[in-house]
Amino acid sequence: MSKIKHALSVSRADDFAAWYQDVISEAEMAEESGVRGCMVIRPWGYGIWERMQALMDARIKAAGVQNCYFPLFIPLSYFAREAEHVEGFAKEMAVVTHHRLIQDGKGGLIPDPEAKLEEPLIVRPTSETVIGQAMSRWIQSWRDLPLLTNQWANVVRWEMRTRMFLRTSEFLWQEGHTAHADKDGAMEETLRALEMYRAFAEEDIAVPVVTGEKPENERFPGAVATFSIEAMMQDGKALQAGTSHYLGTGFAEAAGIRYQDREGGQQLCHTTSWGVSTRMIGALIMVHGDDDGLRVPPKVAPQQIVILPMLREDDGDAALLAYCEELRASLAAQHALGEPVRVLLDKRPGKATGKRWSWVKKGAPLVLEIGGRDAAAGQVSMIRRDRLWNDAGKVAFEAMAREDFVARAAGALEDIQSSLHAEATARRDAGLTRGVTDMAGIEAHFSGAKYPGWLELGWSRPTGDKLDKVVERLKALRLTIRNAPAGAAAPSGTCPFTGDPATETIHVARAY
Repeated sequence: MSKIKHALSVSRADDFAAWYQDVISEAEMAEESGVRGCMVIRPWGYGIWERMQALMDARIKAAGVQNCYFPLFIPLSYFAREAEHVEGFAKEMAVVTHHRLIQDGKGGLIPDPEAKLEEPLIVRPTSETVIGQAMSRWIQSWRDLPLLTNQWANVVRWEMRTRMFLRTSEFLWQEGHTAHADKDGAMEETLRALEMYRAFAEEDIAVPVVTGEKPENERFPGAVATFSIEAMMQDGKALQAGTSHYLGTGFAEAAGIRYQDREGGQQLCHTTSWGVSTRMIGALIMVHGDDDGLRVPPKVAPQQIVILPMLREDDGDAALLAYCEELRASLAAQHALGEPVRVLLDKRPGKATGKRWSWVKKGAPLVLEIGGRDAAAGQVSMIRRDRLWNDAGKVAFEAMAREDFVARAAGALEDIQSSLHAEATARRDAGLTRGVTDMAGIEAHFSGAKYPGWLELGWSRPTGDKLDKVVERLKALRLTIRNAPAGAAAPSGTCPFTGDPATETIHVARAY
């Protein structure tokens, strides 16, 4: 096989972190904004987010949850009422203290001392507190329950170490907030949201995930229980891709969310919150990308098929463009994966080969190159982005009659969606190691291979000081407990961290 010259300057095997940044840049996903930890999301990257948003929003509304919107600024006193919550976010909060600037006499600007706010405002890191205040007004009776709300918004968390899409000072997300009459109803909603996230990850962005409960030290600040979906990246690290929290009655007590029950008594509501963010785009990149750039699953691709006419510099392209436009219209009339096919005719000036590599790096699922001879012969030349190269190390063009391609396009898109998921699932399963039973084995596993993947271990579910000691041992190895996989078989033997009998299974990994 001839040596393939890939489109990116760095490979996943050589430097995964640099490769990730290269994909974002070359695929024109996002760029630095000039503000630490904040990014400009470019049209292709934002188009993927819009697709994710549309698919998730449909799932949210199908569950009877209604969208609303709450302010970006939250009074500090709202957080102070829930001590554990404010402690968990204190180091990440951005605070507004003044509402006006004045000249400092040296050509600069300073906050006006006379414009100091009566109460500092927190730039929204999450909305449990402000939504809780609204719920306390909206809920009076058992008839008002359950209350199911969601908002699409931006949040700010002043992260120490930032990386585009994965951990940024400002990011986009949805956050669901619900109130229920009792624990059973709230837990049912918590697990429903978790299953919604699992289905979205697996079915819409083709990312295999593990669902389960987080250990006590990894809970959302103030939550009674936190559940997550965890995805394995191609370097073997874990990414927490979505969370769902049962908050008990703690937030309700702090905000005064009470209802009159059927007997006339006053009861505290049980609340939940759950969210996924633009971190999902980072997961998509690191699960599906290759050494030529991004590969976008067709369900979330802003354009599923891109047509590239081989335009000349003279004005003799009218017949070719007419042929391509007719093809575009025929494809746009087709349906794949439950929706009309999204197809773009790229009429920008420039050689088709140069534009081809632009779309390859962006990860468009199907790319068609059509020249004058193709048009005269009534055919197309197709590239499938999920299998770009043939056995000879050449770009794997497939020529076929136009009518045949139109008939096969929907099936090809569906096959790409499923093949990306199958490839990622096989990689995840191969990266999960079982059978390690002691600390020596854990240390050996994570000090060996460059990309060691995850360990599945027995766990005694320690709490308090005993858990703190385990966390410190893991921290020394740069490891974290991801979650206790739902439905895992009961383990045998002892917990490698405590020596106590193992009562459940956990996954341990390095993580983003």
